[in-house]
Amino acid sequence: MSAELLRQPPRRVVGARQTLKTLTRGAASAVFVARDADPAVLADVLKAAEAQKVPVHAVETMAELGRQCGIQVGAACAALLREPTDSAK
Repeated sequence: MSAELLRQPPRRVVGARQTLKTLTRGAASAVFVARDADPAVLADVLKAAEAQKVPVHAVETMAELGRQCGIQVGAACAALLREPTDSAK
């Protein structure tokens, strides 16, 4: 899965808190983490991703992950959101 998908704002969240919230709600389809991010920041995210069986993909640097997300600063992690289900059918 390519980090290029992170450029679509409504389909992603950026940052450890938002990623963790998304994982907790079961709304993440994939997680991207920066290899140079503080392991303490990523610990809960990685634990939640494992519990939810969400694939985790590594990106070399926080700066690169930030660029992939279309933001001007680095990011420790980001998540792609699951496709919404149409329950009205």
